[in-house]
Amino acid sequence: MLGLTWLAWLWARRAWGARAGLYAGLGVLTSIGPFLFTRFIIPEAELSFFLLIALYGLITGLEDARPNRFYWVYAGVALATLTKGLIAPVFFIGAAVPYLLLTGQWRRWRVLKPISGTLLFLLIAAPWHILDGIYNPDQGHPFGNHPTLGNVHGFFYFYFINEHVLRFFGQRYPHDYNKMPYSMYWLAHLAWLFPWSLFLPAAFFAAWKTRHSWLQHLHREAGQTVDFYLDNAIREDVASYVGRVKFRVRTIWLLSLFSAWTLLFFSISTNQEYYTFPVWTPLFILIAGVVAGIEENRAANGTPAGSGSLVSTRWLTGAQAAFAVVGLLSAIALGWGLWTSRNLPFVPDIGTLLAHRGVGDYTLSMSHLFDLTGPSFAALRLPAILAALALLIGPFAGWVLRLKKKHLAATIGVALTSTVFLIAAHIAFARFAPMLGSKPMADTIVAKGTPNDTFIVYGDQSSGSSVIFYTHKFFGPKLTLIVTQQCGKHGEGSTLLWGSCYPDAPKIDIGEDQLSKMWGTGERKWLFAEDPDQTKVEQLLAGRLYSVQSLADKTLWTDRPL
Repeated sequence: MLGLTWLAWLWARRAWGARAGLYAGLGVLTSIGPFLFTRFIIPEAELSFFLLIALYGLITGLEDARPNRFYWVYAGVALATLTKGLIAPVFFIGAAVPYLLLTGQWRRWRVLKPISGTLLFLLIAAPWHILDGIYNPDQGHPFGNHPTLGNVHGFFYFYFINEHVLRFFGQRYPHDYNKMPYSMYWLAHLAWLFPWSLFLPAAFFAAWKTRHSWLQHLHREAGQTVDFYLDNAIREDVASYVGRVKFRVRTIWLLSLFSAWTLLFFSISTNQEYYTFPVWTPLFILIAGVVAGIEENRAANGTPAGSGSLVSTRWLTGAQAAFAVVGLLSAIALGWGLWTSRNLPFVPDIGTLLAHRGVGDYTLSMSHLFDLTGPSFAALRLPAILAALALLIGPFAGWVLRLKKKHLAATIGVALTSTVFLIAAHIAFARFAPMLGSKPMADTIVAKGTPNDTFIVYGDQSSGSSVIFYTHKFFGPKLTLIVTQQCGKHGEGSTLLWGSCYPDAPKIDIGEDQLSKMWGTGERKWLFAEDPDQTKVEQLLAGRLYSVQSLADKTLWTDRPL
């Protein structure tokens, strides 16, 4: 994230100036989406960083005549491929090829180092794929005539077909994913980019107002347009000015093409809320350029002031007014939650106060947001008060500053307001620790168990993954047992499904009958289950369960008294 912040600052600063660079960096650091989706381990931040390096290497390599920069391109795309698969070259090529065609720079294809660059890409990206395919060949599965697992079973099919082609068309096996409704997919970006999404209307208006000059500077080289020289004759260094304008316009095109192509791709494909993470930083750069340009009385497309393409500061004042309204409504909502829970005691385990509405069957990363209830605010008083004060005071103060034409202070105020809000959100995440993690249960096992004990997860491996993580040193190489019949006809799990079907895979998946037989025999057994699997466990092992610990929607049992 710090790398993305640096690149955003560097790129926007060169294209629009110091103020735009500041705003672009603040956008990455203080927006909702990057904060939310870096609270858990997903590779989106790394993917975005490598792709932005590739995009910056492409434009600066061409504009600065520095051919070695193109090795950044191939290395960046290769590392992005290792990070999250073939979407990396798909996203990059989908933006780079139209950009080269529009600018006419495709004629310089030789300077792009296509041969040595491709070799560098393969040197970085290919070995892991090849070795994985060699070590995980087709082995045959006990699924027999299963349409997916019963035919082609090795890594190459799993990775290239199942995880790329079939995932795109919603046919991936197993079906443990979801797709956001079309309208929600697009509207959600107002939340992920918030509060900087408030300036999107100004950016769209600036683009519309300059639509007749969109292609104006794409092909212009310094010295080719006499009128442009005459318009800027008072400048000390006209050639460098023209170069900056050209870089700015080409930045707009490249980042817009990349963002549009990626957003369109995932609007068709299956998706999660955070899949479009790679376009957020480019959008922050574009928004920062527009906001800084309006504040500095500069034309949106980089042409001289007075050319008829200036955008009124009223767009920024309107955005600030909208922020004030959103802040007021949010403060009222938070105040209502605090009022309804005023007489309720503080409950350390907030998970016991949440509803289980199962929006999207919990296959979307933000599904648990809909489980919040009024009583849950009893555990969120401090962060709710901080957030309410920030959203009540900050946006209104910024609106007043806009009206007084103190634009730099107003925009910095947007970042400061968001900063306080995110600090409150961080405190809330800490309060949600019992719901989000299971480390206390792992600590209980380590404190009261022995390395010879057996740990069993009822359900998918992912439901008890944090307990497994925090006890792996305690148990050593001993395997955790998973009650899902991963590769059998009763299979319900998905995390380990493909690997568990290999003939040489450790037999860690057991059925309910085997669990019932081994329960209470040999060394101590520990059993973990999440809701709604707890009811199944209680029915299966009725009268033989000793409850050890409950945490939110999770329960830990053992098979004998402690």
